[in-house]
Amino acid sequence: MAAAGTISARTPSSGRDAGWLVSADLLAVGLAFLGQILLTHALLAEHYGWMVLAIDLYASIFLVIDLGLPTLLARDGSHAPHMVRPAVGRIYRWQFMVSMPFIALAFFIQPQSLIDLTAASTLLFIAACIALVHVAAYAPRSGLRAIGEARFEALSKLLERLLTVLGYAVLYIGGSTNVEAYALVFLLGATVGTGSSLLFLGRITRTMNGMDAWSELDPVWSNSRTLLWTALPFAITLGVLPYVIRIEKFIVAGTAGAQAAAVFHVAQLAWLAGLVVPSAMRAALLPVLGANRHHPYLRRNDMDTSLSMCFGLLPIGLFGGALIVKILAPVAFPDEYLDGTHGASAVTLFNILLFGWACTLLATPTYTALMAGNRPWKFTQFILIVVLCAVLLGWLLIGILPESDMGRLHAASIASSLSAFFLLVTSWSMSDHFSSIWRRRDEWALAGLGTCFVVLGLVSQTGWWVLGLPLFTFLPQGWRAARSTLS
Repeated sequence: MAAAGTISARTPSSGRDAGWLVSADLLAVGLAFLGQILLTHALLAEHYGWMVLAIDLYASIFLVIDLGLPTLLARDGSHAPHMVRPAVGRIYRWQFMVSMPFIALAFFIQPQSLIDLTAASTLLFIAACIALVHVAAYAPRSGLRAIGEARFEALSKLLERLLTVLGYAVLYIGGSTNVEAYALVFLLGATVGTGSSLLFLGRITRTMNGMDAWSELDPVWSNSRTLLWTALPFAITLGVLPYVIRIEKFIVAGTAGAQAAAVFHVAQLAWLAGLVVPSAMRAALLPVLGANRHHPYLRRNDMDTSLSMCFGLLPIGLFGGALIVKILAPVAFPDEYLDGTHGASAVTLFNILLFGWACTLLATPTYTALMAGNRPWKFTQFILIVVLCAVLLGWLLIGILPESDMGRLHAASIASSLSAFFLLVTSWSMSDHFSSIWRRRDEWALAGLGTCFVVLGLVSQTGWWVLGLPLFTFLPQGWRAARSTLS
């Protein structure tokens, strides 16, 4: 452990912290991928679908308990590192009070009936606990990131995933096919991940001293009513944000059943693995933009640097993701997920989803700028618009137009990618950065055309993907941008 003076001098860095978070998240996703392989081989497709849907359902319902306060802490914590630990305690008190009515509401409304989920009540209870424990992890991890210690946030995530996968392996080797047992292992891993992040934060901040004044974080922290009102946009956002990536899966489950939803989830696994890159970059960029939100020139430079890194990562994600899935999917998953038994091949669905991944990656700077801006309600408005678009696209393309399970699964992937494209364009408009986008219009044109050619070639299994090779010309500028932030 570094000395107190060294620790207190450490500040957030978009490149350095993104490097820690991306590396850890990719390792964690690799472990998660191994865990999903074990689950698909150990459980019936229907039971696997139950577990996936139950966890996603309660994660979507309980995420609003976050209250948006960890997001504010990530934005403001770098201003007063010594106030981060008491801020986490304050956040927990509010989250505990708010969680009670939401738990009661979930018990009475029985949300599983909305997507025709017939899983056992024990599995549903465990899934609800997993969601609550994950919400509890956000505050300490945001605190670690705010004081420049994203490396310990990364370590807590790795511990969580490693323990979970080891538990799955023990059950699988022992011949267990009990879905509740696997869910309990998931809960144990989540608990260790949250607990370790709290321990890391406590050890790092215990020697930090300063005036105990909430206003040092930001004036809004001085008054609970003002604090909650400022955080409310992020709370509302978090309440609806999960549906951006889950609405298609829920609609597939309601129209085609749990087995088709399981196939779509397998397709999403590698896609979600890729999404940890923009997610980690956004997490690392938020404290930086938050610290510079009153300095337009610095803020603009940070966003340009982040966009250059996104351009550099684009060809790696597109070609690397497609290659990894093509090689590993047939080895990793049972044939029923790849040969169309339940409607479509998960590999084909993943190739369609790649377009949405590219849009999400490129939206990172403008999306984060909305989060870190002085008008948090504008960010909430942005997310509500995107979710409404996702719901309408899902309802139209999945629920009405197709007449077969294959059509519904393909439509779900198309709807997801179109929603991501809408997210990108809307973030341009609402973040007021069209001038910066126009200034780099040639790069945007190359990114858009190259991505379309790659996805078209992969889906049609033709040579159109070759026309996406010029995307690799982005690599040098991406590397230069990343190096400029490693301070």
